[in-house]
Amino acid sequence: MTDAQDSRLIRLLIADDEHLIRGALEALLGLESDIEVVASADNGVSAAELAVSTQPDICLLDLEMPQADGLEAAARILATVNTRVIIVTRHARPGVLRRALAAKVSGFVPKSTPAQELAHVIRDVAAGKRYIDPDIAAAALTAERSPLTDRELETLRVSRTTTSVAQIAQQLHLAPGTVRNYLSSAMMKLNAASRHEAADKAWQQGWI
Repeated sequence: MTDAQDSRLIRLLIADDEHLIRGALEALLGLESDIEVVASADNGVSAAELAVSTQPDICLLDLEMPQADGLEAAARILATVNTRVIIVTRHARPGVLRRALAAKVSGFVPKSTPAQELAHVIRDVAAGKRYIDPDIAAAALTAERSPLTDRELETLRVSRTTTSVAQIAQQLHLAPGTVRNYLSSAMMKLNAASRHEAADKAWQQGWI
């Protein structure tokens, strides 16, 4: 760290929907003399709102959260706040790292990372560096690339939390017939018997 960074605390926002993990991260990282936990949230929407009000240096976001996952929250935060984002995850699905890098995330680490090592990652990212866990990076290099278009991926993503084509169409501001075409195309490309199977396959690959 530079002298300027040494003279001030790294302001940290933590978001994780698992109360025990979030509490443990707050307690352990709060013990670091150069890190101050300024906010915590249990979902992606709250994390984005708190980032605006607290202006943290670093946002530590769980990948799997309700309302908006870590990558959705990262996109919202980075569009409005001058901060840097580190994603933590229990299950690093193959395609997720590519999505994270596209979202301008600066760090990607597994939840198994010890608190002291995570503190080092936070310091490096705060200093302008990028950190990607080596095992996650290696898996991403050999992962299959998505054959789906952005619209097909978006439609499958929304279909995981809605019950009808009409609801998907309403949420995406598309005609129901257009939604059916996207879903049908995705099913054919993924050799899936239903939109639910197609969405599950895409999710398992980390494409959505």
